[in-house]
Amino acid sequence: MSIYPLLLEPEDLQPLLHNADLLIIDQSSLEHYLTGHVPGAVHLDFKQLQLGEQPTPGALPPIEQLNHVFSELGLTADKHVIAYDDEGGGWAGRLIWALDMIGHSRYSYLNGGIHAWLQAGLETENNIKAIQPSNYVVTSLDSRFTLTKEQVLARLNDIDSGDFAIWDARSAAEYRGEKVFAARGGHIPGAVNYEWTLGMDSTRGLRINELTKFDDLLNSLGLTADKHIMTHCQTHHRSGFTYLVGKILGRNISAYAGSWSEWGNDANTPINTGSKP
Repeated sequence: MSIYPLLLEPEDLQPLLHNADLLIIDQSSLEHYLTGHVPGAVHLDFKQLQLGEQPTPGALPPIEQLNHVFSELGLTADKHVIAYDDEGGGWAGRLIWALDMIGHSRYSYLNGGIHAWLQAGLETENNIKAIQPSNYVVTSLDSRFTLTKEQVLARLNDIDSGDFAIWDARSAAEYRGEKVFAARGGHIPGAVNYEWTLGMDSTRGLRINELTKFDDLLNSLGLTADKHIMTHCQTHHRSGFTYLVGKILGRNISAYAGSWSEWGNDANTPINTGSKP
């Protein structure tokens, strides 16, 4: 079991920076990384963990590429990953989902990422950290943390029975079908909408909103701990944040990596429009 909490505050990470078991991964833009990053952090371009091909550009790439990416980062089984970014947790949460998928359960999220780190007045570096590559081998992907389009379709009836719920992390306009980034606009029938950026506090360095209130909010939306929750957005980037929040708040949560890019471009999938699920 990890000795580090899933949600780690900047002030709590600062005295741990020299711990040999930590691998700090920065998923900010390269420009922001070079301007200043958490001391010892290595940079990861988010595109390296995306398939980048239609109809599911947000899916994970082949296992061979995952082996290469994580080996180049120096990941080993005993390393504890500290994930952060420069946008409040979308890419960092998606990295944590990827770690779940490859079976690496040792990780934390730096609350608020680089914005919260700077707000706390903590030191940064602007050098590119030299990495000692490893030989990380992904043997399989863990299906517990993902759902395919076919699996979502098969579970739509479970929304009415109360066993299943869908958290749509896109904007309200996308959810209603007014803003369209696919052949069709709208939302998956039964899905509830809470845009990812509403879940972070801009006055506190993009830290996640106060957890007790956030938990109450999810309960009010029907995203309760007794249900299996699927979260998605357009390409499973924004839903990286909602996946992360779900884990922090003890939800049984999985991601639909195909997201609206796949669902909205399939003429045979059911779609609702408007503000009601």
